[in-house]
Amino acid sequence: MRRPHDLRLGPSTRLIVLIVFGVAFGFVEAAVVYDLRNLLGFHAHVPIPHYHSVLNLGFINFVTAKKSLLVTRELTRVETVREVCTIVMLGAVALLSTRTWLGRLGAFLVGFSCWDLAYYGFLRVIDHWPQSLMTRDVFFLIPVMWIGPVITPLVIFTLLLLLGAWLVLRLDEPWTLE
Repeated sequence: MRRPHDLRLGPSTRLIVLIVFGVAFGFVEAAVVYDLRNLLGFHAHVPIPHYHSVLNLGFINFVTAKKSLLVTRELTRVETVREVCTIVMLGAVALLSTRTWLGRLGAFLVGFSCWDLAYYGFLRVIDHWPQSLMTRDVFFLIPVMWIGPVITPLVIFTLLLLLGAWLVLRLDEPWTLE
């Protein structure tokens, strides 16, 4: 029996909420990076430190740096933990957004993709970075540093966004919030 205060969220509504969450989270990430760059005196053309390649796929190079990317090893550790917390938060939102595991995977992919795509978009607006799609960036620090041209995550996360949206829209059950 449906109670008057039940709120039924269909797949389209959940998809929109996940996109809004991901875009807002992308701005938060861009603001953190913008603030860190300014506080540490980094600017758009910070050289990536010398590194040892663990695995080079061409479009992504997994490396270990010979010196810390962020001034001190402690700051790099804090940033690494922040990345872990980002994944935990995206996972929690995905877990709460739907009932099925495929729907949750789709929700995670939508949130993660919108977060990352919005991150680059907002950095371009607030910091005029990246200069081009071939500008090199550090994508991730876990378990080692991931570097490559900015076009790499843009292509990957556009494809993952489409897959995630399809999973949310097609393979999910209706959910009622009471």
